[in-house]
Amino acid sequence: RVPEAMAGLLPLVALPFLAVLMVSPFLYPWFHGLHEEAEPTFWFKELWLTPAFFIVRSLIYLTLWIVFSYAIVRTSRRQDADGDFSHTRKNIRLSAGFLVVFGITFWLASFDWIMSLEPHWYSTIFGLYHFAGLILGGLAMMTILAIWLERLGPLRGIFTEEHLHDLGKLLFAFSTFWMYIWFCQYMLIWYANFPEETSYFMDRVRGFWGPVFVLNLLLNWAVPFVILLSVPAKRNASILLEVCWTILAGRWVDLYLMIFPPLVGANPVFGVWEVGFLLGTGGVFFLALFRTFRRASSVPLHDPFLAESLHYHN
Repeated sequence: RVPEAMAGLLPLVALPFLAVLMVSPFLYPWFHGLHEEAEPTFWFKELWLTPAFFIVRSLIYLTLWIVFSYAIVRTSRRQDADGDFSHTRKNIRLSAGFLVVFGITFWLASFDWIMSLEPHWYSTIFGLYHFAGLILGGLAMMTILAIWLERLGPLRGIFTEEHLHDLGKLLFAFSTFWMYIWFCQYMLIWYANFPEETSYFMDRVRGFWGPVFVLNLLLNWAVPFVILLSVPAKRNASILLEVCWTILAGRWVDLYLMIFPPLVGANPVFGVWEVGFLLGTGGVFFLALFRTFRRASSVPLHDPFLAESLHYHN
């Protein structure tokens, strides 16, 4: 039920984004029109990057994600009440459809919300890179919550070392997958050596951004990779907690490195506003999560695969 609780908070997460839409004229340079340059895709960018179309697309993305997550969570909760196996079949169909919808919309959203901060730069791997980071961060948060719930009582005797081991393997795998996609994007841009593409990385390896660039790789891949090579580390809750917090810090640094350079220039900005917003949104997120766990069982009571999960062994 941990991923369900996280998905149920999508409407809450959407609220800060409305604030982003309000200040978008100050964030996106194309909001006041693109200046034509000698690039073959300019006509498409001019059509795609218009304020009204941008807002409509953003609302469509959020609406689809919220509707699907609500339908999946509601169907799962209904099974707690009546134990009908048809709810499982319905959720399988909903999840399959959501995979397709989310794959397309998340890919486009990563282009719209982040890559368009630098409208004359592009990477065809950018959506996949964000997807790898999303899965990695989601797994880290899911592991943290599962360990906490086991220690606090709701999952005691249910969430075992075997489940912990599997989550450790997934964290190891997707940390490496994230690094693989990062290297693919970096290597292809470095090898092609087109100025309109290399400018993205040049802005992020010079001056004060250089240490942040290296820190990103350390937190998202190097540290998790070295620690999770060991099987005992994957089965140790305390070690996994530290790795997960490291990964979440890495996810923040990765987004910071993508978003802030085109906004603030050569000098990183990290002060009261950044720390306050991070702590505030994090606090609201965790408060809402634990309120969700109080309202429903932490395990799907009548799921036909529950017994198999409870007796799972690696």
